[in-house]
Amino acid sequence: MEVLYAVIAKPKARMSQLTSPLSAPSLDEFCRLDRLGLTVVGQQVAPDHTVLVCHVVAPGDLCPACGRRGDPRDSVTRRLAHVPFGWWPTILEVRVRRYRCSECAKVWRQDMRGAAAPRSRLSRDAVTWALRALVIDRMSVARIAQALGVAWNTANKAVLAAGRALLIADPTRLDGVEVIGVDEHVWRHTRHGDRYVTVIIDLTPIRDKSGPARLLDLVEGRSKKVFKSWLAAQTKAFRAGVQVVAMDGFTGFKSAAVEELPDAVEVMDPFHVVALAAEKLDLTRQRIQQATRGHRGRTGDPLYGIRRALHTSAGLLTDKQRARIGAVFADDAHIEVEATWGVYQRIIDAYRQPSRAEGKNMLDALIASISSGVPKVLGEVITLGRTLKRRRTDVLAYFDHPGTSNGPTEAINGRLEHLRGTALGFRNLVHYRLRALLDTGGFRPRLHSLL
Repeated sequence: MEVLYAVIAKPKARMSQLTSPLSAPSLDEFCRLDRLGLTVVGQQVAPDHTVLVCHVVAPGDLCPACGRRGDPRDSVTRRLAHVPFGWWPTILEVRVRRYRCSECAKVWRQDMRGAAAPRSRLSRDAVTWALRALVIDRMSVARIAQALGVAWNTANKAVLAAGRALLIADPTRLDGVEVIGVDEHVWRHTRHGDRYVTVIIDLTPIRDKSGPARLLDLVEGRSKKVFKSWLAAQTKAFRAGVQVVAMDGFTGFKSAAVEELPDAVEVMDPFHVVALAAEKLDLTRQRIQQATRGHRGRTGDPLYGIRRALHTSAGLLTDKQRARIGAVFADDAHIEVEATWGVYQRIIDAYRQPSRAEGKNMLDALIASISSGVPKVLGEVITLGRTLKRRRTDVLAYFDHPGTSNGPTEAINGRLEHLRGTALGFRNLVHYRLRALLDTGGFRPRLHSLL
């Protein structure tokens, strides 16, 4: 049997630097070609890649039309990108024999479907490697294409097709979903077209403490109609299984959930309640800044200097921060900021109570106190009180459903921002949806089992 050699060299290595002789069966196993139905018969080492010359193991000489044994006619060569070794592209040059039936004159070639899909330029192992690199290692498609030695479009098309078929199209992907989160997300920062999408997240693993949240879907637009249409498109079993929906203060999401998920509980999660109070605190500070200084905040302005400390929980403030805040609040001109800051801190304290019942009572009492009787000068607090009163049931529902928060949804949004940065932006929403699902759809454990 012909002696072959494994390449252990840098990209500019020459044939004299080849070491470690391997027999053909050993090289087949090392390159994992045996499970593709191929065997190595030769190799060529180029400065920037390696070519493995292969034959198809199965003869495939039986006529697919009449079943008679055909006569060898000629052979064709098919080049496939294979799994890179040491980031050195490996090309499979497969010699495929063609046969002709003397009985029915049919011409066919050896079956290579075990090695690669029809018309594919990547071997099946190369596609699996690329999918793993994209989903598990979070590599860019450009880097994957470079390692495989193919064009970006070739790598991208193969990876997305495999991801859609193996992972996204899995009929059991939405099974067991009991808690979902819904939020908006900016998927592109341009002036043309709709910049927003609605993201639906599975929060069940967070509630059960069994794993991270995962992206269920991403739909163009942000409205009641968008979320309602997505829910209506799901199966009855899915809608019946959803028990809790976590959301922000947007009433469109709530209306859609009420209409399509009548048995589910809507929860306005702590993340958005605190963020809403923080927004009112900022508006109050900016208004008083203009009233006292006549301009926007600048370095040296008292209120501008404590803007970040005001958003910190009182229990986490350093002595220096406490002193700075106390000095600013000592000025009677800043009393409205101090009052709004007090409301903001009371909301945080309610969510941080060890006893959920106590926290619920504290927040309920706060909502009642700022829903009426608030001085007119505290316009921001009045607006906050109206919003919390209108969504009181949803706000307090959090304490009866622990682990229901849209915080993980915001974390998914952050990961999508990172994905856009890695890809240097997206222009095609269909492509973005597929990439987003592969990156944050919770497919890593399943992909490990497929490899």
